[in-house]
Amino acid sequence: MSVAELYTKYTRVWIPDPEEVWKSAEIIKDYKEGDKTLHLKLEDETIQEYPIDPKANKLPFLRNPDILVGENDLTALSYLHEPAVLHNLKVRFLESNHIYTYCGIVLVAINPYEQLPIYGQDVIYAYSGQNMGDMDPHIFAVAEEAYKQMARDEKNQSIIVSGESGAGKTVSAKYAMRFFASVGGSSSETNIEEKVLASSPIMEAIGNAKTTRNDNSSRFGKYIQIGFDKRYHIIGANMRTYLLEKSRVVFQADDERNYHIFYQLCASADLPEFKDLSLMCAENFFYTSLGGDTSIEGVNDANDFEKTRHAFTLLGVKESHQLAIFKILAAILHLGNVDLQPERDGESCSISKQDEHLDKFCRLLGVEHSQMEHWLCHRKLVTTSETYIKNMSVQQVVNARNALAKHIYAQLFNWIVQHINKALHTTVKQHSFIGVLDIYGFETFEVNSFEQFCINYANEKLQQQFNSHVFKLEQEEYMKEEIPWTLIDFYDNQPCIDLIEAKLGILDLLDEECKVPKGTDQNWAQKLYDRHSSSQHFQKPRMSNISFIVVHFADKVEYQCDGFLEKNRDTVHEEQINILKASKHQMVADLFHDEKDPVPASLTGKGASSKINIRSARPTVKAANKEHKKTVGHQFRNSLHLLMETLNATTPHYVRCIKPNDEKLPFSFDPKRAVQQLRACGVLETIRISAAGYPSRWTYHDFFSRYRVLMKKRDLSKKNDKKLICKMLLESLIKDPDQFQFGRTKIFFRAGQVAYLEKLRADKFRAATIMIQKTVRGWLQRVKYRKMREAAIRIQRYTRGHLARRLADHLRKTKAAIIFQKQYRMLRIQRAYQTIRGAAITIQAFTRGMFVRKTYQKMLMEHKATIIQKHARAWLTRKRFARFRCAAVVVQCYFRRMKARQELKALKIEARSAEHLKRLNIGMENKVVQLQRKIDEQNKEYRFLNEQLSSATSVHSTEMEKLKKELEQYQRKKGDGNQLASLQEEIDSLRLALEKAHGERKIVEDTYMKEKDVLQKRISDLEEENGLLKQEKEELNIKILCQSEDEFARNAVEENLLMKKELEEERVRYQNLVKEYSRLEQRYDNLRDEMTIIKQTPGHRRNPSNQSSLESDSNYPSISTSEIGDTEDAIQQVEEVGMEKAAMDMTLFLKLQKRVRELEQERKKLQSQLEKRENESKKSQVIEMKNEMDLDCDTDLAYNSLKRQELESENKKLKNDLNELRKAIVDRVAQNNSSNDVHDSYSLLLNQLKSANEELEVRKEEVLILRTQIIKAAQQKDSGRNMESHINMQTSWPNSDKHVDPEDAIEAYHGVCQTNRLLEAQLQDQRREHEEEVETLKNQMEALKEEMEKQQEAFFQTLQLSPEAQVEFGIQQEITRLTNENLDLKELLEKLEKNERKLKKQLKIYMKKVQDYEADQAIVQSEKRRHELTRQVTVQRKEKDFQGMLEYCKEDEPLLIRNLITDLKLQTVSATVPCLPAYILYMCIRHSDYINDDHKVHSLLTSTINGIKKVLKKHNDDFEMTSFWLANTCRLLHCLKQYSGDTGFTTQNTVKQNEHCLKNFDLTEYRQVLSDLSIQIYQQLIKIAEGILQPMIVTAVLENESIQGLSGVKPMGYRKRSSSMGDSDNSYSLEAIIHQLNTFHSNMYDQGLDPEIIQQAVKQLFYMINAVALNNLLLRKDVCSWSTGVQLRFNISQLEEWLRGKNLQQSGAAKTLEPLIQAAQLLQLKKKTPEDAEALCSLCTSLTTQQIVKILNLYTPVNEFEERVTVAFIRNIQAHLQERNDPPQLLLDFKFMFPVLFPFNPSSLTMDSIHIPASLSLEFLNKV
Repeated sequence: MSVAELYTKYTRVWIPDPEEVWKSAEIIKDYKEGDKTLHLKLEDETIQEYPIDPKANKLPFLRNPDILVGENDLTALSYLHEPAVLHNLKVRFLESNHIYTYCGIVLVAINPYEQLPIYGQDVIYAYSGQNMGDMDPHIFAVAEEAYKQMARDEKNQSIIVSGESGAGKTVSAKYAMRFFASVGGSSSETNIEEKVLASSPIMEAIGNAKTTRNDNSSRFGKYIQIGFDKRYHIIGANMRTYLLEKSRVVFQADDERNYHIFYQLCASADLPEFKDLSLMCAENFFYTSLGGDTSIEGVNDANDFEKTRHAFTLLGVKESHQLAIFKILAAILHLGNVDLQPERDGESCSISKQDEHLDKFCRLLGVEHSQMEHWLCHRKLVTTSETYIKNMSVQQVVNARNALAKHIYAQLFNWIVQHINKALHTTVKQHSFIGVLDIYGFETFEVNSFEQFCINYANEKLQQQFNSHVFKLEQEEYMKEEIPWTLIDFYDNQPCIDLIEAKLGILDLLDEECKVPKGTDQNWAQKLYDRHSSSQHFQKPRMSNISFIVVHFADKVEYQCDGFLEKNRDTVHEEQINILKASKHQMVADLFHDEKDPVPASLTGKGASSKINIRSARPTVKAANKEHKKTVGHQFRNSLHLLMETLNATTPHYVRCIKPNDEKLPFSFDPKRAVQQLRACGVLETIRISAAGYPSRWTYHDFFSRYRVLMKKRDLSKKNDKKLICKMLLESLIKDPDQFQFGRTKIFFRAGQVAYLEKLRADKFRAATIMIQKTVRGWLQRVKYRKMREAAIRIQRYTRGHLARRLADHLRKTKAAIIFQKQYRMLRIQRAYQTIRGAAITIQAFTRGMFVRKTYQKMLMEHKATIIQKHARAWLTRKRFARFRCAAVVVQCYFRRMKARQELKALKIEARSAEHLKRLNIGMENKVVQLQRKIDEQNKEYRFLNEQLSSATSVHSTEMEKLKKELEQYQRKKGDGNQLASLQEEIDSLRLALEKAHGERKIVEDTYMKEKDVLQKRISDLEEENGLLKQEKEELNIKILCQSEDEFARNAVEENLLMKKELEEERVRYQNLVKEYSRLEQRYDNLRDEMTIIKQTPGHRRNPSNQSSLESDSNYPSISTSEIGDTEDAIQQVEEVGMEKAAMDMTLFLKLQKRVRELEQERKKLQSQLEKRENESKKSQVIEMKNEMDLDCDTDLAYNSLKRQELESENKKLKNDLNELRKAIVDRVAQNNSSNDVHDSYSLLLNQLKSANEELEVRKEEVLILRTQIIKAAQQKDSGRNMESHINMQTSWPNSDKHVDPEDAIEAYHGVCQTNRLLEAQLQDQRREHEEEVETLKNQMEALKEEMEKQQEAFFQTLQLSPEAQVEFGIQQEITRLTNENLDLKELLEKLEKNERKLKKQLKIYMKKVQDYEADQAIVQSEKRRHELTRQVTVQRKEKDFQGMLEYCKEDEPLLIRNLITDLKLQTVSATVPCLPAYILYMCIRHSDYINDDHKVHSLLTSTINGIKKVLKKHNDDFEMTSFWLANTCRLLHCLKQYSGDTGFTTQNTVKQNEHCLKNFDLTEYRQVLSDLSIQIYQQLIKIAEGILQPMIVTAVLENESIQGLSGVKPMGYRKRSSSMGDSDNSYSLEAIIHQLNTFHSNMYDQGLDPEIIQQAVKQLFYMINAVALNNLLLRKDVCSWSTGVQLRFNISQLEEWLRGKNLQQSGAAKTLEPLIQAAQLLQLKKKTPEDAEALCSLCTSLTTQQIVKILNLYTPVNEFEERVTVAFIRNIQAHLQERNDPPQLLLDFKFMFPVLFPFNPSSLTMDSIHIPASLSLEFLNKV
């Protein structure tokens, strides 16, 4: 490709410019070889002729295509040269506000002078784990690359941060360390990463100062090594410092300051602890006021001082040491204010005795005032023969004072660095480290002195290391791709380094001159001229004899020789140092004691030491011995060599900081300053090395994807090999084979070739575009012509139709007018006729009405007169009749009174006669005798019944008295007799209080009734008023409601939304606490395992305790823990006593254990006897009840059962009292007994006795239940007989409808009473037997206790023996015990064998009986089928009907948990009912609730919870297992709610399900525990799913080409994306994500997880997809294009389609994708006009302002025909979005988790319908 082909018309080039350095121009005329000028047009449309030297033929630099401008990596540019680099950085910095850019292996960082929101914790998480080329350039990407290479290659790393003062080196290093602290947080609790970050404020305070270029300039270099362990957690750190600028302590230039710590101290002078420091304002101290202004805008020195003190405290510096540091700093300030008074001779000076500053200096440092005053003005000269004390002039004294101040500050600086290193030191072995070098960049000022010389010397060394590393990487790349390697000439600055550090170099000559007694700077300069004048890197200035010029790699620098010798010597008078050594303050004296050289020569270049060396690289100066003191230059050279050895032993990473302007303006770019720094920091050298070879590199896949448009279709169809196609294409397009090379995986191009290919591609697209435009325009014109022709024809058609319609309308209107006239005339005549006719009819009607009304009035008057006459005549007649009737009544009354008096007299006479009385008494006596006889019979009957009742009452009272006496005797024996009396007194007091309360209640009720009457009257009055007010209120309410109904609705909606939001926030906080609790619980388990491993010793063994660890894990014990002991618990107690005494304790304990087993056997025997007796009593009771049920009825049965229940409840109450007494005795014995072993065994026996009693109670309850069932069966049998006899007309019992005789009822009552007495006698016998058993067990316990006491005495005696005797005695005891136990086991075996033979015989007999019984039943069934069948079915249902409960033994609980939870395989329950383990566990809990065993319920629930935790911990990455247990945990939670009995949860239950509710326990607290466990499992489920999906999201959603051929590929430069390879292993398609989502959904659905939880899980996963994809989009420039937006929208639509297919639209998952959808639309829509800006703002409501602006800044055209987003458009967008109150963070928190809800979801299954498969191995569970 010739020059003429490149420099053609319209090609753009770069030409030099004095202001802009480079400016762009466009060629307006083709260039031909030999032309002397190049015709150009500048950007301002001016024409310019650019001259070309025909000899050099140096043409201007070509400009890259616009598509390559703004690239992340400068090496991606086709033309690599200075103007291209400068323009790319400028465009990124000013237009896109990107401060970071890659340049090969270098990260270029431009200081924005503004805080940017790109360093938050979310950005750290976004870059963590990412490859360096996958994301936009960032300091975090470099730090992540270093961290990843350290972990992957196990090699130490270094990050070298360099740049000018004010370029941002310190901030970049700080952010790198923050990244390491976040990613590699320490594994211990020492928080070493916080200490590493805390060292920054201290070092900034004592090492940073304000300069003209930077307000916070580091005036020293530092190298921080951050150490990591094998798990790559931070374990410690170490800091080395280089070349502190001590001269700043005593001198500052204009507009500069001293070190920050001085101003911070002065700003805090008012603090009470600093009163002794005698501080003033900074303006009043000489050393802090030299620069003028002592403040910095926007900086609060007092606040910074508080941060510094806090950092000191965090690093472990004591308060006393801090105060000592501040005293030394204050002393330095006072030293600068010491007033020097010259003498008259001018050769001497003095200090006033009253100088307060010197006095304060001496007081603060604890030195003698007189000596310091003397030696500040005098010096000692020592010769071989004599010692002289010489006066010094004022200038000499000032120099000595300044040297002392500098030396004190330097020593204090080194001391602080050493203590920081001690605080950051660790004893853990270091596995690897990452070093962060924050060192000064190349400096050149108007006056350059010794400090600038050392700085530039260090930069020469670093540049040499940088060049060699870049060259090495280039060579490795070529070798890896198998491309022939040719040596590239690159700048080697070794000659310049030799000039400085070689033998007789500048530093050697300087040290030699320092040794000369009267050496001067002029003599040293002359030696330099004589020695190095021939060197090409050394020059002598023309106009000066006291300066020299060194030609550095970056620029020429002229150094002034004045002060070189003094600064190199760093001389401090020995006498002053000796005074400080004798200080009264220990810290001041320690600062100046002699120390060895802290720079050992033993550290080789291997780099990685096993530990971090705690030392400062700034060596301590030995002031006492001048002969062995090393110069500053020598020390700096040694430390620099040590640094280079360390860097060479690590993998370096480079950060070059650029200062964009000197005015510190935000986002302002000065090209001159930028170019100067680019040249100095080596970026352009990197470009030059890359451009010398093949700088542009493309993978075959990317090259084929981008440039296949240049091929023909037939060539593509013929070849399937992409490599072969690419070779053919390049060979046809580029004729020169040297311009490209084919590597193993990439194609390498020379500089400019990619631009040429882009030009060909753009031409091809341009031609295609023209063809498309031509075709489209022709088609548009044809369409336009056809539309115009069709429009003309249509117009003609409509016009003709309009004329025809108008004629027809005229004819129609004419005809209508004639009809209107005809109708109108007819209507007018008709209306006139109707008017006349109506008037005539009206007149006739009124006339006729008047005549009729007159006739009616006359008739009405006549009728009224007749009625009045009738009523008057009737009244007169009635009045006359009433008068006659009253007279007749009076006559009758008088006559009847007379007759009555006559009869009364006759009766009185007759009553006085005796015969009449006799007749009456005869009848009365007979009645009285009869009544008396009846009364006697009833009294006899009453006395008989009363005697029976009194006898029963006396028997019961005697029994009660007997039991009470026994109880009192038992209480007296145990010393607890006062308990009953106290309880009785308490009952009496409570009864009195109750009576008093009743009395008060009556008084209150009376007053209440009175007040109630009064109030009712008042209420009635108020109700009337209320009615009136209500009417008014309703009227007003109607008016108000009309006005405020809308407002109230809005307020209600807002309040509802606010409450929902608060509820969501509260739920988030709670679930975060649950998550934090699970994390801390996991951390506790890990720490416990580590402690166990650490504490294990070879001689110490500990058996694992059999006590359930689940109880310790569960923090919610809602049921009291079990009091039943276990033998293994006692063994655990023995272990806790210690292994030293375990041998002797074990012998005694095993004997006790033997005795316990014997008692257990006896208990079982007693229990078997009890069951046998109960069975016999059952049989006898059944027989008796069958015989007596013929005389019984339903009412008597109810009375009988009630009486028996009362007796049994009384018996239970007495036994409970007995148990409480027994428990009190146990507690007293435990308090009085000093031996833990005796107490444990005793409590063990009592617990076993208690368990036996509880089992006895259960058996008795079962006996009672069986009795009631037998009675009911007999009653059914009896009713059946009665029905049968009634049918056969053989009635033996009266019908229920007839009257029952009282005598029969009394006989039945007597029979029932007799039955009750029998039952009471049986119960008393059982109680007596039980008490006898208790007494025997007590006697056995007493005997056992005595035996244990005897053995304990023997044990105490053995403890007094020697250890050998103790061992021998223990062995003898053990042998004896084993012998006895062996004999007992043999006897037991014989007994068991005998019992087995006996049981076999009984089993045969019972089998025969069963067979005979079945045969008899078959015969009876054939005879009485109906009734017998009913009876048999009833009995079978009672025995076999499954009630939804599962019974298990307490010993089988671990087996249940292991088979059902711990060792469960999902395949075994895959074909069963979903959530089967949850149902089984609930049925076991229900049985424990049924038998009222709270210990069993607590143990089972606790074991279940912790078993689930154990399984989840074991399978912490298994989605299917986690989903399975989430479903089961939720189902168990739902079951506990559904069957809790709460009305809120039982509304949907069936009657059968309500029978399965819990009866005895409230498990509300355990429901909360299960709810928290469900939250933890859900969070683990989401974590597993996110871990699987997260690696797929970026490649599948953002990078995968779902629409083939849509997206183009751009050049990527040196930092290739890890996913850019088309056939790479880590690339995923969208189908992979959808397939994974299908897997997740099917797993959750198949395992019975609630649909609401599935929806929430899907919503959470979709939020994570949205957050990860959007965050990656916001941090990647290469995916922000129109084609990516189309691809992204298509991919999102596929995910939405998946949601619709799974019926998950209501889950809210689609809404979580809204930000990503809007980002895709933002990439696709037009972005030019203000209308577009307004539309984008209204569209992107889910994106924040920062996100919108960031995407627009990142938007990059893939093809040339796309346009970039202008800065004006972005500013317009920002103006529109100013009113938004968006959160400040840029990225979404992809770790955010929505609060999960577990809505109540009852099951429709009943417990009795669940089948347990045999594969679960749960045969030990018995169905109840």
